[in-house]
Amino acid sequence: MLEHYHKSYDQLIPEGGTIMYSSSKSSMSSDSHCTSFSRLSFELPSSSPEQQLSLKPHSSSDSSFQALRSAAFRKKLSFRDFSLVRQVGSGDISRVYLCRLRGGPDEGRLYAMKVVDNEILALKKKTERAETERKIMKMLDHPFLPTLYTEFEASQFSCVVMEYCSGGDLHSLRHKQPHKRFSTSSSRFYAAEVLVALEYLHMLGIIYRDLKPENVLVRSDGHIMLTDFDLSLCSDAIPVVESPEFIFGPSSSLGVANRPRMPTPFSCISNRLFRSRKIQTFSTNRLFVAEPVAARSCSFVGTHEYVAPEVASGWSHGNAVDWWALGILIYEMIYGRTPFAGLSNEATLRNIVKKPLAFPTDAPNNSIEFHAWSLISGLLHKDPSRRLGSKRGAADVKTHPFFKGLNFALIRSVRPPGVQKMSKKNTTTSRHARRQATAPFEFF
Repeated sequence: MLEHYHKSYDQLIPEGGTIMYSSSKSSMSSDSHCTSFSRLSFELPSSSPEQQLSLKPHSSSDSSFQALRSAAFRKKLSFRDFSLVRQVGSGDISRVYLCRLRGGPDEGRLYAMKVVDNEILALKKKTERAETERKIMKMLDHPFLPTLYTEFEASQFSCVVMEYCSGGDLHSLRHKQPHKRFSTSSSRFYAAEVLVALEYLHMLGIIYRDLKPENVLVRSDGHIMLTDFDLSLCSDAIPVVESPEFIFGPSSSLGVANRPRMPTPFSCISNRLFRSRKIQTFSTNRLFVAEPVAARSCSFVGTHEYVAPEVASGWSHGNAVDWWALGILIYEMIYGRTPFAGLSNEATLRNIVKKPLAFPTDAPNNSIEFHAWSLISGLLHKDPSRRLGSKRGAADVKTHPFFKGLNFALIRSVRPPGVQKMSKKNTTTSRHARRQATAPFEFF
């Protein structure tokens, strides 16, 4: 029981009575901060945990979600309804445990429980960060983002129960690949799912700000789930329908060129279903855009190898930082390293600001790699105003030839790479104990 765990995380004892972890690395922070120009506009109506369990239509077919929903209808859920198995992750302000549901017809079903010590949180002056993450998780209802199943308080601890991802994360999975890198096709698949997740977040006005392989979890079915939102920035996004303006092709350089129109890449409905030529024209020559382009912040947050040049330079930043991080992620998946890593964090930040983007070879080996270079170059443009995705977000990134032939609306129906080889051996992997260079930092 949590009431027996007293005053610190190190006294949280899972089944078997063994302490599974020591104190985590703390992120760097400062009390002073620059005003953020984004407007918080995501307050949710208060509701009980039972009501929250009924407000997730995306999870209607999730058996784990339904098990908790049934339990919540019988009684109010608390820490007593779960038993901790072991620690599976840790961060600056929380610990994540694998836990089992106790009692009822679904006893033994596995979940992930994120536990935050509110006393430690107050001492670190990071209560606002935890509250931001909690509010964001309450908003989310998407196949590539975590579902908040239920939450409760126990002693000085705040507990959030969510889906358990048994496939580890992209960082650990990459290290199991030949030459510690993914194939181009596998990288394309994971990049597409991350892109869809970022599109949804930006539609809600949420700038992620901490995209990295350690934060891309892999579910048991091989699809991804982004996690950790305590560094996220919340703002507004006004949805509009616009005409495409960008094109990529063999005649263009590795950058971005203009073009009058391009079919929308995320329509899963054939034009033959539309009898009206006018409706066909509208459906293929318009893009849905919901990007928080007005959001600005001066906070110095992120993970060193993934921060954008405007963050490394100390300038204000906005939605474009997520598209930069996507470029870094794709580069690392394909080539097994990040493009600007230095011998120290300071050297890495200097490289991000000043060093030109370079690839391991002088020329692409094939057309797919050529398109990968083109996409990465567009995403890693050091000028955020000219960066691919900065104006129209995912609507522009999806039209890149790297994703040609991929139906984003049906991406969940695509068999993930290596899914038949995944096993429960991955379940012991801790996402936050990989490498010191990827620990997030935060300066305000």
